[in-house]
Formats: sequence, structure tokens, C-alpha cells
Amino acid sequence: MLGGSPFNPASTLAQPITHLFLVLGFVMVAILLLVTVLVLYASFRFRQRPGASQPEQNFGRTGLEIAWTVAPFLLLVYIFTVTVHTLHGADPEVSADRQPDVVIVGHQWWWEARYASSHVVASNEIHIPVGKLLLVRLESADVIHDWWVPQLGRKMDAVPGHPNHFWLEADAPGTYLGTCAEYCGAEHAWMRIRVIAQSEADFESWSEHQLEIPAQPDTGEAAQGAQLFQQLTCADCHTISGTSATANIGPNLTHLAERQTLATGRLENTPANLAQWLSDPQAVKPDVHMPNFEMTTDQVHDLTAYLETLR
Repeated sequence: MLGGSPFNPASTLAQPITHLFLVLGFVMVAILLLVTVLVLYASFRFRQRPGASQPEQNFGRTGLEIAWTVAPFLLLVYIFTVTVHTLHGADPEVSADRQPDVVIVGHQWWWEARYASSHVVASNEIHIPVGKLLLVRLESADVIHDWWVPQLGRKMDAVPGHPNHFWLEADAPGTYLGTCAEYCGAEHAWMRIRVIAQSEADFESWSEHQLEIPAQPDTGEAAQGAQLFQQLTCADCHTISGTSATANIGPNLTHLAERQTLATGRLENTPANLAQWLSDPQAVKPDVHMPNFEMTTDQVHDLTAYLETLR
């Protein structure tokens, strides 16, 4: 697991941003130190002394005035130049005929990813191949969200009715963490992002597996849970490939049991946590759109057993 620090870029797209951040940080610290030194010097040099006469009044010094005008101007030119260079490095131009590799859609409060070439649909955990520059089309299904994985590149707003595009790339395998960076409602803080970068072979294997249809249980607790999934109208919000559940209001659950987390990063994906989530979603993630069906303990157990078969 890799942290989400912008000081540890893991992409050629993020490196220019980190460099700009460090340059601007150095400039600001230098300005702070210069102003602090000058204020302290002036306070000491021109302090009032007992018996001292009125200081000589100085109404201007042309050379000094030119210096403090030209120096900031040159500094701004340098900052502008570095910023433009960063913009080109972090956000390469997209040709008009270039089609997106992935469409990522922000929902309250989860992420959906649709892969163009494989037609895979994933939820919350975005898998990408290492070293491949992917064009992402970013959309929103409801309100304004903001995609931000600091180690992999720039922030980008997901605006309803106005798709945006950005590039996504990782230089090394790992799990890169991010979050929605635009307040989007009560559970904004738990709209986390997990980008899982894999080798080309592992990514292809993952893609192929995502298209497989999990076997449906026909006996036991899991089979009872599958019936319960339909009876409780879970199928009105979720998709499970190979079943009549084809809705897109909530996350796709086809391979739920293989994901690392539940509720967009709120809980580790374990049977116990899944049961906790099903028992009372509002207690885990207040104001989440998933209702509380007030199931009995046995119903929660059966439904958990079924969802654990979705691998």
C-alpha cells in the first residue's frame, strides 16, 4: 500500500507538479526569510535611542526602488515559465480524435469505471496497467466531484453534463490512494479512491476475470441470500452479471468479494464488516443512499453468505 503524498510522485505526470510545488515552496520561504530579516534589521537599526536627534528623512532612492520593482517582476516571470512547463508536463494535449481508454463517473459517494476496450465495469477500485498512458473521461452522475490521486497527477473536476479529460499513468505497481477533493455532500470524506497499478499481464488477467460470471449458488445459506437479494429490491440499484440485477444506481457487485474495501474505503472488506454494513448502512456511513432494510440476523447472515460467493 502506497500513501497519497504529493512528495512521492509515482508518475511522469505527477513529477512536474511536485517540482513546481517545491519551487514555489522554496520561493515563499525565501521571501518570508527576506522580509523577516529586513523587518528585524529596520527595527533594530532605526529604533529610537535616548537623546538621539530626529533621523534624517529620506524621500526616495531611485536605485533601490528600481531594484524592488525589477526583482519581483523577474521572479514572477520565472514562476510563470515554470508553471507553463508544469502544465505541459502534467496535462499533455489531447488530440480531437483520441477516444478515452476509461470513463470514470463520480456518484454520491462512490466511483464507477468503464473500460472502453474490454467493456469491463468496475466500482471504487480502478485498475490500470503500469507504464501505460491512459486517457480518462471524467463524468458526474449527480453533483460536482473532484478526482485527485496526488501521486499520479493533477486534480480534475467531475461536473454534471460537462465531461472533462485527463491522463492517468503509474510508473510502478502498487495501490495509490486518493479522494474526492470537492465537497459533494454528507459523505464527501468517505468518497475515497484506490488506483491499483499492475503489470500488463496481471491487468489483462484481471480484466478477463471481471468479465466472468460468478456461479450462482443453488443450495444452502448462499442460495437463500440470492433469493433475499431479489426480494429486498437490491436488484433495483445494483448489477450482478448473470442475474436479473442490471441497475446502475449503486455500485456493480459482480465481484464484490474480491475488492479490498467496502463503502468506498470506509471498511476493510471482510465478512464481518460486510455483515455490519448490511445490518445498518446508515450507522457505518450516515446519509448514504443505501437504505436500511432492518433485516433479521439470519437474513444478514444469508445475504452475506451470498455476496461472499461473488468472486
